[in-house]
Formats: sequence, structure tokens, C-alpha cells
Amino acid sequence: MQREEFVQQLWLDYIHQHPDVGALRLWPTDAPAEYLALLTLNQSPFSAAELVPTLSHLGYRPMHHYAMADRGLLVTLLMPPDDGAWLVLAELQLGTLSRHPRERLTRLVSQTHPQDRRGQNLLCRGRPWPMPDWATYRALCDDHPLAGWLAVMGPSMHHAGFDCERLGHDLATLDAGLAQAGLRGNPDRHHGIFPISPLLDYSFYPTCSRRLAFAHGDEHRIDLGGLALVQKCLSHDHERAVELLLPHHTRCEIA
Repeated sequence: MQREEFVQQLWLDYIHQHPDVGALRLWPTDAPAEYLALLTLNQSPFSAAELVPTLSHLGYRPMHHYAMADRGLLVTLLMPPDDGAWLVLAELQLGTLSRHPRERLTRLVSQTHPQDRRGQNLLCRGRPWPMPDWATYRALCDDHPLAGWLAVMGPSMHHAGFDCERLGHDLATLDAGLAQAGLRGNPDRHHGIFPISPLLDYSFYPTCSRRLAFAHGDEHRIDLGGLALVQKCLSHDHERAVELLLPHHTRCEIA
């Protein structure tokens, strides 16, 4: 798989899950995202330790590591070989879950078909294990919302982040347009997967909930992610907005 094919598949899967994002016409459909937020978990073969070498083979270079103990996340920032979207790979640490939810999620992941445990497209195959039942999903969500999300979505793209400067409009203008399109922003810097640095203005837009069929055939509406807008507070800063995305105090070096 080539990098362009990988990104295209990520984007197609994302738009399939979030048709309201695909229908937006507030910016050109080919406008580049600033970053793609990917969510996975620290269980083979979906752990960051196994995915990062594959992403490196596609041309991405790991730049920074971040640890967020309060969220049970390790995050790796990966730079593309061109001016395209960076990858923000967030890995949920299963050890932060309570025992019973952890066992339920581990049991689900262990049911992944052998064919879905290898290859370069582990992040864009959809959920590789069976759909959980509603009770399992609710138990996981109650323990950690990202665990519930992973159970029904599998390791994949959670949301796309766009830099207002690159879109040619300020955040207030785009926020008004998204509100008119039915997407209401949440400026809470802890809304989404990870906390956001105070060096950026930020808003997260949950997309419309979708009705999904769970393991027993019952259907329920759940939230599946969204999109984010970021804007540098200091416009003369020469770094990409994604390089300022995460709070500096969470940066760490992993030996």
C-alpha cells in the first residue's frame, strides 16, 4: 500500500461514518486537513509500537511522543514527507480500565480474524472483531468513553482537524457556517480524544449520531466522532498548527 492510497482509504472510511462532514461545502472538498486523529489500543497487532514502523514505511516520521495519564493515552505525532496532513496516533492503555471492562474489550480484540491481524492497512479496515452487545458497549463507555468507541469502530480515524488559516477563514466565521450546517462546536479543550494546547484556539464538532446494529440485533444511536478546527493564537508562528496541538507538559521521550 502506498501512502496516498492509505490516506484516501482513511478518508473514505471517515466520510462513510460521517456523511454530514462529506456534505459540507464551507471549504473546497480537496482542502487539506491539518491532522488526522487516529485511535488505537495497546494490544497486538494494533499497538503503536507495531503500527509506527508500518507508518514509517509509508513515509511518516515520528516526531514527538506525549503521555496523558489522566486519559490513559500515549500519543505519537507523525510528520508526512510533504505538506499533507500529519497523523496523531493516540493509543489507549488498557491497564487504565477497570478489570471487568478491560477483560471484555480484550476478549473482543482476541476474536480478530487472523487475516485482519497483518498488513499495512490495520487502521483502515473497519472494526476487525465482532460487534459487541449493547451491555458490553455501555459498560466500556461508562469506564472510559474511548474504550466504547474502539469496541464498535476498531482502530481507525476518530476525527479530522483543520487549520483555519489554511482554509482561508477565521475560526469565528467557520464556526458560524458549521452551526448553520447543524454542527455545534464545543470549545472545551478536553473535548475529543486529547487535551489541546493553549497556543491554539480550538473547537470540536461532534457529528450527528448514527444508528448501529449491536450483537443481538438491537439498534441504538451513538456518537462516532466529528471534526475539529484549530487556529494559532500567534499568526506569525512558523510552526504548523499541528505541532502546537498538544500541551507541552505532556511531551515525553520514550526510550
